[in-house]
Amino acid sequence: MARLPRKPHKSIPPPPADRKTTSVTAAARSPLRPVRLAAAGAVIVAAVLLLAQMPQASAAPASIATARLAELAGDVRTADGYRYGLADDTGRSMDAAQILQAPDGTYLAVYHTFLGDGRFHASVATSTDLLHWQRRHDFGPGTHQASLAHDGTGGYVLAYEKDPDNHIAIRGYEDLSALLAGWADRAYDAPRTLSRCAEGTPSITAVQGDTIRLTGHYRANCDTDRQLRATLTDFTHWHAESDHRLDRAVQSWGNAGNIGDRAPLRLHGMRVVLIEGQRWRNDFASWQTFAYDPVTGRADRLAIRTHGGSRGFANPSATLLTAPNGRPALLMSLFVPREGAAPGESGQLLYWRAL
Repeated sequence: MARLPRKPHKSIPPPPADRKTTSVTAAARSPLRPVRLAAAGAVIVAAVLLLAQMPQASAAPASIATARLAELAGDVRTADGYRYGLADDTGRSMDAAQILQAPDGTYLAVYHTFLGDGRFHASVATSTDLLHWQRRHDFGPGTHQASLAHDGTGGYVLAYEKDPDNHIAIRGYEDLSALLAGWADRAYDAPRTLSRCAEGTPSITAVQGDTIRLTGHYRANCDTDRQLRATLTDFTHWHAESDHRLDRAVQSWGNAGNIGDRAPLRLHGMRVVLIEGQRWRNDFASWQTFAYDPVTGRADRLAIRTHGGSRGFANPSATLLTAPNGRPALLMSLFVPREGAAPGESGQLLYWRAL
């Protein structure tokens, strides 16, 4: 498979490593030394206080639901069905695919592909078996990281990141036919209010009447991806705020890089959030998937095992649906970066287990 470009907004050059430092002798001669020492002490105290507030990674599961999710999603080798390198019928890779099931049983996927025009294109495809997908519509250049949800009235809401001026865009569709044809009857492009550089990777968490609730990430200080939550009312009023609690839960596992894509799931009647965390900046093999419990504010790392032993997993999502054999199942969708992939396993991974 052709080498894919990096995921949007996740590759930032490291700071210079050769910054000059003041020698001890020079510092001793400086009349500002006490001030500098006091400032350093204040920084240390602030860091200690921050660490004290941060949840600590633990061997004990964050909740019954996160433990059950880890059990169901942990081993691709024992799945009831799977597909590495997922692609649609036109050969487009289905990167960052999110799967939803229509009321008539049809499986829907929204995903993006990097094309020859040098842009990402989000698309929607349909399937009857979760393995073979027919692309139905391309949402245009500069669209990626798509999320789809039922609106509760027979229609659909789609959100994606749009560039240039990376921001979250939301579209409403009256019914399935309108979605597959790309005929949106409602549209909103959200302003960036948390970062002047980028806000994106949306995930729709709920649609309640005229209110759409989403999560996403923003480029904090134009440097590192951090979490946000947002509300769109009547396709006209937008409010976004940082979600530091979720950031801290993922950072507690030693993730010093970006914290990006996430997806909600309800398992055993309890909420779980799947979320990706990057241990080291610029290292795509260090992307891992975590299961976050919003009640305790803690996260569990999912120890995912593939047939070949791939190490990196990104863009997680999960769906409860009816499998092709008619049984209830949990479906997992993960992007396997080439840098951490075993031979033949890079690209989009889809697998499911009966409940």
